[in-house]
Amino acid sequence: MSTYHAAVWLDHNEARIFHVTPTTFDEKTIHSDKGHTQLHRKGGSDDGHRAKESQAYYHDVVTALSDAEEVLVLGPATAKLELIKHAHRHDPKLEAKIIGVETVDHPTDGQLIAYMRKYFKEADLKHPS
Repeated sequence: MSTYHAAVWLDHNEARIFHVTPTTFDEKTIHSDKGHTQLHRKGGSDDGHRAKESQAYYHDVVTALSDAEEVLVLGPATAKLELIKHAHRHDPKLEAKIIGVETVDHPTDGQLIAYMRKYFKEADLKHPS
């Protein structure tokens, strides 16, 4: 039996969510209401430090991943860790489905799909259902 896989590549501006099978994929993009430049802009918060992340953004990402059995989280920086913290606090069911977290810069769609398929194939071989 094949496991339903989903992966998300995200940064502070957008999350690209992929539902992946060995032969097909579909993609959905969710945009943050606070882009990376707004997070770092002077005065982005009351004390002049980095502004807080948009929890609505992470909630939308978690919702888009909720029907997957296994989730791979990818991204270039700290947004992927913020997503995991959000899932830990607000959706432990999704947190339990996260099978990997990988640092991946800004790949093309083809590179992302190939990476995800390889990752899930290896994960399925290690943990057959």
